[in-house]
Amino acid sequence: MNLRQKYDHAIQVAKSVRMQGAAEERDGKLHFNGVVNSEDEKNQIWNAIKTSSNWQQEVVAEIRVAPKAAAAPAPAAAPQTYTVKPGDTLSKIAKEHLGNANAYMEIFNANRDQLSDPDKIKPGQVLKLPVATT
Repeated sequence: MNLRQKYDHAIQVAKSVRMQGAAEERDGKLHFNGVVNSEDEKNQIWNAIKTSSNWQQEVVAEIRVAPKAAAAPAPAAAPQTYTVKPGDTLSKIAKEHLGNANAYMEIFNANRDQLSDPDKIKPGQVLKLPVATT
């Protein structure tokens, strides 16, 4: 049995928590390297790895928590919206509401449910505005 098979449960846990990374077998060890969204998700993977008595000799793992997920969660604020006016562009909206015209893709990504192209917005559309990161 190879290490990927032996630690399949841990690999499946990593997939279930949507770890961004991989588990690769090389040099006789299974290397977990990835990023998760919370300490709880990280601990779930570690607990699954530790179900094997030889894990310390067989596994090398670097599982990190994404920086913004590590901070205490902020109280949920009501999502802000913006109604598109004639002459608006996502860049113009981003500059006015997010402080950076280059953040237009953040608005586009927050509205993929109604936008298919960042250059095609219509007056009257109500767009969700992401929280400004600057």
